[in-house]
Amino acid sequence: MTANLNCIRYKEQAITPSKIVCIGKNYVAHIKELGSAMPDNMVVFGKPNSAVTDTLRSFHEEPIHYEGEICFLVQDNRFTAVAFGLDLTKRGLQNKLKEAGLPWERCKAFDGSALFSDFVELNVDPNELELELSIDGKLTQAGHASMMIYKPAEILAQLQSFMTLNDGDVVMTGTPSGVGPVPVGAAFVGSISCKGQELVNASWQSQ
Repeated sequence: MTANLNCIRYKEQAITPSKIVCIGKNYVAHIKELGSAMPDNMVVFGKPNSAVTDTLRSFHEEPIHYEGEICFLVQDNRFTAVAFGLDLTKRGLQNKLKEAGLPWERCKAFDGSALFSDFVELNVDPNELELELSIDGKLTQAGHASMMIYKPAEILAQLQSFMTLNDGDVVMTGTPSGVGPVPVGAAFVGSISCKGQELVNASWQSQ
């Protein structure tokens, strides 16, 4: 974990992303658990650099919900590293925004809404990546890239069709089912694996 404000960590270097690009509604089971409609196109929203933090908060104007995700670092117009990430969400506000047909930034892009493990070199097939999130020792979320509606290569291609991804930017690829509120004082452990071999993990204590 990095102690540098609004930075991620890769190869013992602190990197400041210019932006975090997030893919929403990318796992069918998660769409169903929230009672949402299947999107016709890939859902994209953003988080600013100020969203990056090491502090897992349980409350920010309202209770915060966690979403564990497979995350990629962009360098030279490709995904070069992978990490476990937490996309924090104001679920109550999100539901109100959805009902009104309004953008999600108020519930997704607030300061401190993105946490990441260290990034490690992506030297495996991204389609074989899987994530796990445990809270207080109980497995809460598990997902595999094969479960994504839009796989990593397609995510990258679609994003590059309409925006510039700068070196150091982070792409969060969506969350599987099992999301919920962040309990106060809970121990979160997230990991990314490939074919049963753990690549990276991180832990946080919620506040």
